[in-house]
Amino acid sequence: MKSSSSSRRISERIQERGLLTVAAFMDLALYDSEVGYYARAPQRSGRAGDFFTSVDVGPLFGELLAGQLAEMFAILESRAPNPDSRFDLIEAGAGNGRLSADILRALRLREPALYDRVRLHLVEASAAARDAQRATLDEVVGRLAASSADLPASFDGVLIANELLDAMPVHQVVMRGDGLREIYIDVARAPRLVTREGPPSTPALAAYLDRLGITLEPGWRAEINLRAVDWIRDAARRVGRGFIIIIDYGHEAGHLYSPAHADGTLTAFARHTMGGPESTAGAPTWLQHPGERDITAHVDFTSVRAAAEAEGVQTLGFLDQTYFLMGILGANPANTANLANLPNRLALKTLLMPGGLGSTHKVLILGKSVGAPALRGCSFRMRVT
Repeated sequence: MKSSSSSRRISERIQERGLLTVAAFMDLALYDSEVGYYARAPQRSGRAGDFFTSVDVGPLFGELLAGQLAEMFAILESRAPNPDSRFDLIEAGAGNGRLSADILRALRLREPALYDRVRLHLVEASAAARDAQRATLDEVVGRLAASSADLPASFDGVLIANELLDAMPVHQVVMRGDGLREIYIDVARAPRLVTREGPPSTPALAAYLDRLGITLEPGWRAEINLRAVDWIRDAARRVGRGFIIIIDYGHEAGHLYSPAHADGTLTAFARHTMGGPESTAGAPTWLQHPGERDITAHVDFTSVRAAAEAEGVQTLGFLDQTYFLMGILGANPANTANLANLPNRLALKTLLMPGGLGSTHKVLILGKSVGAPALRGCSFRMRVT
């Protein structure tokens, strides 16, 4: 594969700026408005894309989430009844709006009273994706209140972040005999990029591991997602009354920073192949062809949860996607999906598959000023594999 114009321009930017942390490199390669992978297309997932998400399975995922949202709305109403109140639905990392469109269509069919009270806020960094949202929403576009790169200043309702945190820029560190070192990106010979080690760019990296009580063994690599912690803190402060649902792949810190992941979890996806279909000797796969492939790392759910709780948010559940969806189905299948329909049965199998979306994806449910309700999504089994 020849280097693309995006790869060459990213290489030139690095030459101009000097050494970059992995986080700064990811920010450039994924989100730069001119050369970033996500910025240049309205959709990157699906059969024609580079990776596959629960949304790509079909509308069933959104239909199931709609059932959970209906219960959350009922909980909010029971605590402060108001027939004139609005229900804020915020999707962060919304892309072109497919998940929200599926949710709204299900609500319109099964929960029309709730549908009429929804105010949809789509939060998306990519201008190209934002431009495609109204067409994606189509007949439910009337519920769209805002489309922006930023979260609303405040809201009462539910914030959903599906596969958002794993794509946030991370710092990569490695433990050496003389202490913690950070990985930086440099240009060997344009457009070829290489990694170099140097002192940590910020004391926040060592403080992050210390806070967790994690000691990396010599030679271990690890990713530290400072951006995810800052994001959840900010989101938690903006919630008045409501819930946050985070769906992503990752682990508790004790498992993420362990021998099982001693090489780190940073990787790339291109044409549904981890690392991409090609490799270059001497450089990690996630460093190759920047701007042309997704770059991702597993989420540290321990730190995300702790940061949210420090802002007055309560953890209501943490479980595999399999058990979350089974709970929604088991509680009230009539309000979720028609499983007599063969495509829906096949879609459900894909969403629940152990070793696939069902177990690799975890669901973290947070609540603020809602008490400690027993949610449908947590009713089947509270288990993380």
